[in-house]
Amino acid sequence: MSLLVIETAFSSRKSELAEASQHRSPRALAFELQSIAEGRSNPIYLTHTKPAETELIMSAIRDLDRRRPASGRRAHDIRWLQAGQELEL
Repeated sequence: MSLLVIETAFSSRKSELAEASQHRSPRALAFELQSIAEGRSNPIYLTHTKPAETELIMSAIRDLDRRRPASGRRAHDIRWLQAGQELEL
């Protein structure tokens, strides 16, 4: 099994700050997720979210992922990597 751990620090409303500080916003992450090979359904864990922004980030990413072009591809398995959570590899 493989997985992706990726930071998405700022919500969409702060996408300019995210870009200027070389971090991701939901829109930037959605663009990058398009490069994942079709048929892959591995979990994607988001890390380094700003605490006050986490719910906004997760909601926006789910919405963007659901509105993907009619390519027949299913939505990604996106999860929030919480402080103290451990992954066994």
